[in-house]
Amino acid sequence: TPRPASVLVIGCGAGATAGAVAIDPAVRRVTLVEIEPLVPRAAAQYFGEINHHVLSSTKTHVVIDDAQHFLRGTRETFDAITSDPLDPWVKGSGPLYTREFFELVRRRLTPGGVVTVFVQLYRTTPDAVRSELATFFAAFPDGAVWANTEEGRGYDLVLIGRAGPMVLDLDDVRGRLSSPQYDPVVRSLAEVEVPSLFALLAGYASRASDLGEWLRDAEINTDRNLRLEYLAGLGS
Repeated sequence: TPRPASVLVIGCGAGATAGAVAIDPAVRRVTLVEIEPLVPRAAAQYFGEINHHVLSSTKTHVVIDDAQHFLRGTRETFDAITSDPLDPWVKGSGPLYTREFFELVRRRLTPGGVVTVFVQLYRTTPDAVRSELATFFAAFPDGAVWANTEEGRGYDLVLIGRAGPMVLDLDDVRGRLSSPQYDPVVRSLAEVEVPSLFALLAGYASRASDLGEWLRDAEINTDRNLRLEYLAGLGS
């Protein structure tokens, strides 16, 4: 979304994702939902340099809750939502990769809002990855895949969906990254080996419409079957 003022981050971890979100000058509020109360405290104490001290930022609002429960209970909508839970073979993570969850996420996006979801390519199986993509695209049929090709090899993916047609305004992105107020964002990207706009765009892999044949027989992960936990577990 062009100016993401309010962002929901699902899963704290070391706080790196929330920190990268918070340094965007357009962002005014970061809602960080984490199920384990100890995690934000540990992230603040041990990983402040990595997460830009996001846990002490006035922008940040920490909610201790299950993400699906939080989304069902709130009426708030967000310009962007990012979900980076534990690997899907870990018990309890599967519900954050279901069709129902992604549909719920879509309903909590503002018009034109964007969602990103992490997909691992290590300690998993092709069937699990196909399930993750097919399930996400069931809720976001215009979605896209962006890849991290560390040392020329596929390492993980980011799925991107939008509440509306998928549009990328390159002139707007270039203008923001060249603006002095976005210097912290540029430095943050460089720290993860994305030194330029061209390097960022090089991560584009495909659209949902390009993957129809490969995903044709993929199993859809739902709240009732949670098949992904078993598919991913076979590769862990």
